[in-house]
Amino acid sequence: MYKYLLFLVFPVFMFSQSQKISGTVFNADKEKLDSVKVELYNHENALIKSFFTDSEGRFSFDNLSSTSFKLKINNEKYLSFEKIIDIKNENEILNIILKNNQKDIEAVTITKKKPLVKRKVDRLEFNVENSNISSLNAWEILKKTPQVTINNDVLAVKGGTSVLITINDKKVMMTGEELKNFLENTQGDDVKSVEVITNPPAKYEAQGGAVLNIVMKKNKIEGYRGILSSKYIQTQYAKGVAGLSQYYKKDKLSVMGSYFRGGGTYYREGTDYVNYPEDGTTWISTMNRKDQNKSQNTVNFNVEYEIDSLTTASLNYSGFFAPKSFGTYFVPTLIYNTQNVAESNYTTINDHHSRTINNSLSFQIDRKLNKKSSISWINYFTANNSNAYQNVLTYLNFKDQQPRETNFMTNNKSNVQLYSTQFDYQWKNEKLELESGAKYSFVKTNSLLDFSDNENGEFQYRPEKSSLFDYKEHNFGIYTSMAYNLGKWNFKGGLRAEMTDLEGVVSEPYEVNKNNYWSLFPTFFAQYTTENKHEFGFSYGKRISRPFYSWLNPAKSYYNLFSYYQGDPKLKATIIHNLNLTYSFKNWNLDFYYRKEIFPSMEISYQQHENNNLIYYFTNIEKGEAYGVNLYKSFEIKPWWSLIVSENLEHNENYFKGIDGALNKNKVWNWVSNISTSFTLDKNSDWKMEAGHKYYSPSIQGTFKISSQWSAYFVMNRKFFNKKLEAAFIFNDIFKSTQQKISTKYGNQDNYFLDYQDTQGFTFSLKYNFGNQSVKNSKTIKKTDEQERL
Repeated sequence: MYKYLLFLVFPVFMFSQSQKISGTVFNADKEKLDSVKVELYNHENALIKSFFTDSEGRFSFDNLSSTSFKLKINNEKYLSFEKIIDIKNENEILNIILKNNQKDIEAVTITKKKPLVKRKVDRLEFNVENSNISSLNAWEILKKTPQVTINNDVLAVKGGTSVLITINDKKVMMTGEELKNFLENTQGDDVKSVEVITNPPAKYEAQGGAVLNIVMKKNKIEGYRGILSSKYIQTQYAKGVAGLSQYYKKDKLSVMGSYFRGGGTYYREGTDYVNYPEDGTTWISTMNRKDQNKSQNTVNFNVEYEIDSLTTASLNYSGFFAPKSFGTYFVPTLIYNTQNVAESNYTTINDHHSRTINNSLSFQIDRKLNKKSSISWINYFTANNSNAYQNVLTYLNFKDQQPRETNFMTNNKSNVQLYSTQFDYQWKNEKLELESGAKYSFVKTNSLLDFSDNENGEFQYRPEKSSLFDYKEHNFGIYTSMAYNLGKWNFKGGLRAEMTDLEGVVSEPYEVNKNNYWSLFPTFFAQYTTENKHEFGFSYGKRISRPFYSWLNPAKSYYNLFSYYQGDPKLKATIIHNLNLTYSFKNWNLDFYYRKEIFPSMEISYQQHENNNLIYYFTNIEKGEAYGVNLYKSFEIKPWWSLIVSENLEHNENYFKGIDGALNKNKVWNWVSNISTSFTLDKNSDWKMEAGHKYYSPSIQGTFKISSQWSAYFVMNRKFFNKKLEAAFIFNDIFKSTQQKISTKYGNQDNYFLDYQDTQGFTFSLKYNFGNQSVKNSKTIKKTDEQERL
């Protein structure tokens, strides 16, 4: 009797015990695959557990109480795998073979790829991870992004140079050469896509024009990896950089740290021509600038911790230290009369050095309130300190005057401190998305210029040529936006309100500039997609571009005895209106746009005829208008051969008042062309080659007319030792064709200068990857908008 009872209850007893599913994942070549995510679902198709395979391709699910499951594997490199499992014994062991995500057509293997460019309702998405440029760094990827141009290391989007860089929608707190170095050391393998946002929604700061958002791949598995990299650059002189990046993730903790040190000699050639019609003279100065910077240090540290399943805290520090940049310029100037005979001359010797220190600290908390809503709170602080010293000696040999010499010294110290706090809320379902938030920021700058000269035979401090400038600015902003999906139609609209309260105090002559204003910034987007996948879009956005803090400093910073540049504490913020009409179909992307700028601020020059001074200063011109069309198309000629064409044609007008008060107009049709072709020589080693050219037709900036230029380049890169070592060779400006002429000619203004920024040269770089290379970048912390104006 007991035997029969045991026999009846044994199956129930057996299946009431915990069950186990384990197995190994292989590819088509029977190689074991690590870091592949395996997911387990119940009979209601709800996710129970997930597991990443180990280095031997193994996975295991323990303590299972049910007997029926669905196992799924989704990986971009392989076709999706799905299997229904009924556990018949205590240990179900599986051997899973994943097929490559590719098709074989007439013996030609074509790897499946996502669309390279995707149009969304409020942005253009440039997919990188499935393209042949993912092996480049982030800076080089930006150069190849649709609608983006980089001329002399200045970023522009459809002709506009007011560009904000973000990573995962978080502001990068760097500018200029520091930003370039940071992006050059950001690995392209970690970049998922670049979003070109020509009309940023209300969520983004109203400051600036377009936004370039670099979307990084997320952490997927636990582990450690490191990247050891070095780069040698040879132009007129040599430069180099080396660094180490390390990434670690364990359970709820993610840590990233990097350090890069660079140095070298920087060179730039320039010749100034100034014509004075009153006395019939022409002044020609030749300046070949050579500066050495032996220590440029960049530090980044990020730690992220999951407090619980709904809350994440992040801490980020970044620093840039350049303790000493120095050089001595010898600048001869010849003065010609109307018969083109050099009748006078002077020589300037400029001995100078400078240092820069930038520290940034930020803290962020993100929390999910439920499946549809989340909040985030971000605080950040930045301190930027710089010091520039110069000793300028001038030997004068003027006609009908005794030869003499003068000497002056300047010491310019600047300190900028930024603090900001921001709160964001988001609610989202399948069709509707709501966003709202607020931000407060405070900026304090202090600039001191000490001027001394030997006018009376010994050095004396000159208060009338010295300056102390203090500036404070409070900004408060609130925003709300809504997006709605109606099938073929997508709509998005928002409104941002910002208050600015500023005060600038100049010591000599004493002057106070105060201003307080509110501004509203509406945005609207609409997109319609036909059944045949033709996409039509419309967008409008209003923006503001506040001047860089250094542009507000009225102190005269002298190049030599007859030339200096100067800021303006009364500079107005620029209001920008953007209109866009877009069309996309099968990788054809057309963008018709109109841009109006009210009181744009920029650097221009003018001549003072009474004392033969050439002055560069920052000012507001009356207005700027531009309209144009942008075309981007990628062609896949062969599976191993692609061609990219990017063209931008724009009509640009600048209206400015001359020194005589008359309104002048500067206008031009500007064409920017970028054509490149790339080849995959060996897929297994990522051996790739690319050649291309960039052409810029004549352009304008305020009073300036800028000549055309073009450049050709060649790139080759390859990976070795199972892709752990990567080598790259780049040859830029092959024909040394990037010299530009920048001229001003109206009324009695007649001057120009020739500029060559030492762009011809080659770069050789090595990068070695060690540790678990499946680990991706940890999430980047949100950063400040005001840093862009440093």
